[in-house]
Amino acid sequence: MLRWTRAWRLPREGLGSHSPSFARVPVAPSSSGGRGEAEPRPLPLSYRLLDGEAALPAVVFLHGLFGSKTNFNSIAKAFAQQTGRRVLTVDARNHGNSPHSPDMSYEIMSQDLQDLLPRLGLVPCVIVGHSMGGRTAMLLALQRPELVERLIAVDISPVEGTGSSHFPAYVAAMRTINIPDGLPHSGARKLADEQLSSVIQNLAVRQYLLTNLVEVDGRLAWRLNLDALAQHLDKLLTFPQRQESYLGPTLFLLGGNSQFVHPSHHPEIMRLFPRAQIQTVPNAGHWIHAERPQDFIAAIRGFLI
Repeated sequence: MLRWTRAWRLPREGLGSHSPSFARVPVAPSSSGGRGEAEPRPLPLSYRLLDGEAALPAVVFLHGLFGSKTNFNSIAKAFAQQTGRRVLTVDARNHGNSPHSPDMSYEIMSQDLQDLLPRLGLVPCVIVGHSMGGRTAMLLALQRPELVERLIAVDISPVEGTGSSHFPAYVAAMRTINIPDGLPHSGARKLADEQLSSVIQNLAVRQYLLTNLVEVDGRLAWRLNLDALAQHLDKLLTFPQRQESYLGPTLFLLGGNSQFVHPSHHPEIMRLFPRAQIQTVPNAGHWIHAERPQDFIAAIRGFLI
């Protein structure tokens, strides 16, 4: 049977080897949902930091739902080489190698970054967030504008859209995967793909989701905290109501073939981010950085000039 891993992180984030360690650590206790209880606490996120010129604002990449910092490996390396900037990639809580927690919201993910970024000496920085990571970046900029030198939201807006309407089906499909013990790794992945295909016809999406199926103690396990994602998915598909604005330079970078950001979202974008520019990458879907990496890098570099 397929089991879910609990939580893990790199034993010394950002330092030493970047090979993942899958040693389990205790699930962080939930501290939300009860009267008189403390607010959820920030978690020690897993990250990878590429060195660069300290005089230049660092660039921080935040992945989307079901993703991990490895989604930006090649982008981060190229960006560091081309610009000389420090580049940070981060696993959100309940994703990648970061710890698991039953607490999951944009507010607590923003708190995670408010804890991490100053501790690394990277503020103010340029925040580049894709999808879920883009909304986390938006909220961070609205809550703590002094930490964000510039904001780039990739194919997402602060308005609920229709592009993510299939995400609940993805979570449900992953939770129902059934793989017998003793099946070779290659056969297990093939079986998982076949089981997902009954719900998710798009091969690229299945391959993306299956990057989260990893071997732990000789058995396959989801490194995503599917319980927490299922419980809080409705909150992740919307954006918290905010009255304040972020007055720093902002870019909304959209995929020309994507349905995630609609022109009807533009007024709310401009209310919250009055200096926003909206730019479209032709022939790109929702995962712009994967589909058009050179155009993605060029757009960000152009915005930073």
